[in-house]
Order: sequence, then structure tokens, then C-alpha cells
Amino acid sequence: MAHDNLIIRRKSLFYSIQICIIAFVLLATPVSALALGNPSERGNPTWRNSTESVLPNYFSFVESVQDGQAGVLRGVYVPDVLALPIVQQPVGHSGFVSNNDGEITQFGMAAEVGNVGLLAHNYLSGEEFTNLSPGQEVRLIYGDGAVEYFVVEQILQYQALQPYSPYSDFRDLDTNITITAEKLFRMVYRGERHVTFQTCIEADGNSSWGRLFIIAKPKLFPFVEQQHIHDNLLPYIY
Repeated sequence: MAHDNLIIRRKSLFYSIQICIIAFVLLATPVSALALGNPSERGNPTWRNSTESVLPNYFSFVESVQDGQAGVLRGVYVPDVLALPIVQQPVGHSGFVSNNDGEITQFGMAAEVGNVGLLAHNYLSGEEFTNLSPGQEVRLIYGDGAVEYFVVEQILQYQALQPYSPYSDFRDLDTNITITAEKLFRMVYRGERHVTFQTCIEADGNSSWGRLFIIAKPKLFPFVEQQHIHDNLLPYIY
């Protein structure tokens, strides 16, 4: 019984630490951002227009991010929208987000539950997330050149009711429903395999005003092609 209680206490401690890390990531320090939708309905979000740039050719981009490492995400490509290299978080640093413009960070805690989290500051590459919209194809490129396909399905925007608190609740800007940071994490990072893009929303002069999430689900192919893709990725994404 004592042994069982010790295990329960350790699991509770580990869970509490995870929640704190989650809150830290949700409070990742932003400087500026773009909030989607009608500004009159979203407080007064700061609007920014991404600078138009010519994307690299898809095959050239794939070649540029390959390093031979199977199972390691190295890039994300959305036709006519973005082409960004991916870096991983250092071990033990779940709150790390790259400060380099032109690259994004894979969220380690999302990977642990079988999903893909892609983080970026909204004053750097996260600004490009605001150009994503439902129906767009998302291509994840791995180090060995394997590609996994998704389709953007959902855009979520939340206001942090206590922007500088790790325990803040979040208000859905579309429904006005308020949820906890823990529930928000579960909703955007757990569940069946998917990709979540995350950046911050600035509004009313508050750089930590809200969060933007873009959810992409696996793209469905005809059975033969889908099976081929599944077999190629099976060793390292499931």
C-alpha cells in the first residue's frame, strides 16, 4: 500500500510539473502579433500584414532540410504560404522557442503524446501562421526526406484572462466559453494524430493578450497511396 501511495504521489508531482510547463509555453513571451477576425469583436488586436516573399521550390526546400535522420522533423511546407525549417527543443527545456527568424520549434510535449506542435514567436516566423486557412495542405518533411501530409481544419483564438499568470483561464473568442490552461492543452495537443501551430496574439497594448492555434488533420489519400505513406512513416511516428 505504501509503495502504491508513493507511485501515486510521484505521478501527481510529474503531472503538476507538466501543467506548469504547459502554462509556461502558453505564456511564451510575444512582442507583436496579428489576431484574425473582426478587431471590434476581439478587443483591439494589433494587425500586421506579412511581408510577401517568394517561397522556395518545394523539392528544393525538401532537399535543403534533409540531413538523413529518419523520424526527425526538419521542415514544414504549405504551398503558397510558408516554407520553414524546424528545430527541436533542447532536452529538459519544454518552454524553449527559437529566437531565430525563418525557423520554428517542435514542441516536445506534443511529440510525447504522438502529435506535432509547432511553435513560433509572433514577431518572427509565427507571423506567417496567420496566413494559414482551412483547406490548405501542410507537408511535414523528415530528415530522411519522408513527407507526411495534413490539411488545415480549424483555427482557434483565445484570450488569456490573466495574461501573466501560469494559472490563467482562456476565453474562446468565437464562443465566449472560458476554459482552463490544462483543458486547452488537452484540446489542442492531445487526441488523434494532428499538427498544431501555435503563436501569440497581441491586443490592447498587451503582448501576452491571447493565443492562436491552427489545427491540421491527416490528409486522406486513395487507399493504395495512403497505405504506402503509412508504411514509410510507421517506424517513427506511431
